[in-house]
Amino acid sequence: MNFIKRVLSTVTGIFVFLFICFFLLIIIGMIAGSSSKGKVTVKDNSVLELKLDFPIEDHQAKTIFKDYPFLDEDEKNGLFNIIDAIHYAATDDKIKGISIDNNMIAAGVSQTKAIRDALLKFKESGKFIVSYGDIYTQKDYYLNSVADTIYMNPVGAMEFKGLSTERLYYKDFQAKSGLKMEVVKVGKYKSAVEPYLENEMSDNNREQITVYLNGLWSEIKSEISQSRNIPVEELNNIADSLLGRTAPLAKESRLIDRIAYHDEYVVGMKSALGVAADKKLNLIKIANYSTYAYGKKLTKTSKNKIAVIYAEGQIIYGEGDEKVIGQGIMNKALKKAREDDKIKAIVLRINSPGGSALASELIWREIELTKKVKPVIVSMGDVAASGGYYIACNADKIFAEATTITGSIGVFGILPNGKELADKMGINAEQVTTNKNALTYSFFEPLDENQRKFIQDGVIDVYDLFTQRVADGREGLDQDGVKAIGQGRVWTGKDALNNGLIDELGGLDDALKYAAEVAEIEDYKIKEYPVIEKDLKEMIQQFGMIQSKEELLQEELGVENYKIIQEIKSMTQQKGIQLLFPFDVEIK
Repeated sequence: MNFIKRVLSTVTGIFVFLFICFFLLIIIGMIAGSSSKGKVTVKDNSVLELKLDFPIEDHQAKTIFKDYPFLDEDEKNGLFNIIDAIHYAATDDKIKGISIDNNMIAAGVSQTKAIRDALLKFKESGKFIVSYGDIYTQKDYYLNSVADTIYMNPVGAMEFKGLSTERLYYKDFQAKSGLKMEVVKVGKYKSAVEPYLENEMSDNNREQITVYLNGLWSEIKSEISQSRNIPVEELNNIADSLLGRTAPLAKESRLIDRIAYHDEYVVGMKSALGVAADKKLNLIKIANYSTYAYGKKLTKTSKNKIAVIYAEGQIIYGEGDEKVIGQGIMNKALKKAREDDKIKAIVLRINSPGGSALASELIWREIELTKKVKPVIVSMGDVAASGGYYIACNADKIFAEATTITGSIGVFGILPNGKELADKMGINAEQVTTNKNALTYSFFEPLDENQRKFIQDGVIDVYDLFTQRVADGREGLDQDGVKAIGQGRVWTGKDALNNGLIDELGGLDDALKYAAEVAEIEDYKIKEYPVIEKDLKEMIQQFGMIQSKEELLQEELGVENYKIIQEIKSMTQQKGIQLLFPFDVEIK
């Protein structure tokens, strides 16, 4: 009896604890929500502090909590919020210049280029841009090279060495562990599955990586060369000989202008603004200024709107959320924009390596329906490959950055197989069926020839459909032509322009400008999609468990080992035929 009482009191205590936590969470949300809605003020004689050491996404989607509106989130620190803020700062008399300070920028190459282009435009206002770094990563320096004056810590370091990437291969690991991946693919360059088939990189894969890395490096060098007035050949020599690795070497190589400590950098800005050395410098962080600039944009009175729909992340079959693209949220957004009479055109911003073939086709269909009502323009970000290209190919016009990674028109199917692992562990699986093909696949049995043929037929059908979709959507390309440039090969935006996969080089601003032209409107407001809806009750059920598990695994295994496990797990969880970019892109 006492035991039962103790159990009941423990259970009651747990429920009381969870109940208290629930209300504390709501109170914290109310406080955070009210504080986040506080008005941002900008003082006279201010400097915009561009510190970009947080993960930068194309779009920070507005999040709505069902039944708890005070918890709604609508942060303005996405890529295009930052760019809009830089544009607005050029016209803001209170902002005298921009400080790019110790970034370690967490953005892709094309995202970095988009911010860099905005800074180049800002310089036309006559206002200054200065930068400081204790450590300059290669991407940091690419961004900071637009500055009028570049400072570096006397004992700082710079990474300027060219681009590289690395892939892991698992063929021997599969043989030793007994856990194998059954692979069916179309396209000689479709190398997402190559690590499961080989121990070394294939010549085709090495060729495409070499081409696109050299393409990116060429763009980066060219823009740095223009900003720093250093010949491209000299930049190559600096990279080959690591002549920027220390502050003295970087200054001698003309990569930087001044060697100084951070306090001296701040004094320099004060001097330029006429602020006494003992007075405080008025700095405003980019996240705060983005909110301020967004508020100013809302004063537009035009009734006309252009919808910007963001497709960011891997494509999955399902609803989707702020991290992954699902046909659920994408098609809802397209339908809302299509049926809104005030929206005159749609710009689809894609930053995706692809994923589910079925979800890609469903999104393609919704775009096709939308095109019959109003123009659909695509703007590509860092990557719009495989399924990411599938949902772009039928747009009225496609814009991409020169550094965008696109194409990868190929298909694969992958199934995990544990037959050898089961044998090693003494596990045997027995099946009973009513028909010859009732058992289409078992984790505990290898694929037989019939099963492999059925899967291969499905992969070929999807590839034929994919290439036909591209041929129908791209003027001047027939299906044979698409297959010739397809085969799973990736291209930079610049190369994609030459082979007809895109129409024009440019960013989101260029896509919006074109959308306004074809919609025949001069003034417009932007309506952003999707809006993410969340259920707080469901989140509380998972509260504390998933995050703590991930943190624990990373701490115990190390970040790199954890990433390897996550990659293997991701591949085993993929269902159905995939249109996925051929490898994870981590350019170093």
